[in-house]
Amino acid sequence: MRTLKFLLQKEFRQIFRDPAILRLIFIMPIIQLMVLPWAADYEIKGIKLAVVDQDHSEYSRQLVNKITSSGYFKLTEYTSSWDASLAEVEHDRADIVLQIPPHFEKNLVKEDKASLFMAMNAINGVKANIGGAYLGMILRDYNREIRTEWIQFPRFSPEKQIEVVSSNWYNPHMNYKFFMVPGILVILLTMVGTNLTAINIVKEKEIGTIEQINVTPVKKYQFILGKLIPFWIIGLFVLSLGFIIARLVYGIIPVGSFLTIYIFAALYLLAVLGLGLLVSTYSTNQQQSMLISFFMMMIFILLGGLYTSIDSMPEWAKWITRFNPVSYFIEVMRMVVLKGSSLADIKYHLLIMTGFAIGLNGWAVVNYRKRS
Repeated sequence: MRTLKFLLQKEFRQIFRDPAILRLIFIMPIIQLMVLPWAADYEIKGIKLAVVDQDHSEYSRQLVNKITSSGYFKLTEYTSSWDASLAEVEHDRADIVLQIPPHFEKNLVKEDKASLFMAMNAINGVKANIGGAYLGMILRDYNREIRTEWIQFPRFSPEKQIEVVSSNWYNPHMNYKFFMVPGILVILLTMVGTNLTAINIVKEKEIGTIEQINVTPVKKYQFILGKLIPFWIIGLFVLSLGFIIARLVYGIIPVGSFLTIYIFAALYLLAVLGLGLLVSTYSTNQQQSMLISFFMMMIFILLGGLYTSIDSMPEWAKWITRFNPVSYFIEVMRMVVLKGSSLADIKYHLLIMTGFAIGLNGWAVVNYRKRS
């Protein structure tokens, strides 16, 4: 125990002696939590719309007004020429073209149906899909309003209608920040834990202190624990700092218990810190360890479910996410923060993370070899 105590004292002194590490630990999470949730917006607004109105009727004007008043679309061209609208797309002045054909109002009134044509610039596939979905939703809402208006006239037969009322569970106002901030906090915690521990042992190699430790009777597990525990404590501190920012800036208060989050976070930190230590045992210099860490972080982020739903990924990608500890913590954070899940609800995630922690740290201990 005395040996471990001295190792911990050494690590804490070494950490707080380096101003670059302190900035990385304390300033980076604050800045990123203040900026990223505002930038990572799932809503797309200001979609450039070109309207080809070949009807020029009252109904076509009402439809255009409804679309532009939604706040999602910006009318950049209003013309009766299809070729002119295509020119707008080619010059990147329009994302979507809506064509209102001749006799739109006449067909709608006399035949109870009318056709519209949408053309989307699919260079930006995400923007095209979301913009098309927004426009389709507005058109369906406009169709419902027209049918409701007609039912009030006596010459039309009243029709039976089924009214659908929806409610949003767990995030009733569909505030994307409540969905994004917990996931971003997980990524920040992973970056701090993995990157710092990945360069830790390598730094000892580069400055030569590792040789002095290797000739002492310090056991391998004591050396690994001495490297792991300080960053484990710092990681929990960063998590607490993140929750304070989430409360003060975004008004996010977990529905579930903080104890549930911290219990899982403690296990998660053991896993990612063990991964960082494992990387450092294989690396020969800091540059190599940082490149490996960067490679893994890209996979963790892109296949972690933060920006893309795991359910929508192909089957081979879903298999990769099962070996990604970040995906489990993001899911747990959202379950506890938004749904109020308890330890019983995340018992499967706890079991998986325990396996990650034991496996990665055990591998790091076995792989570290003392050389005299």
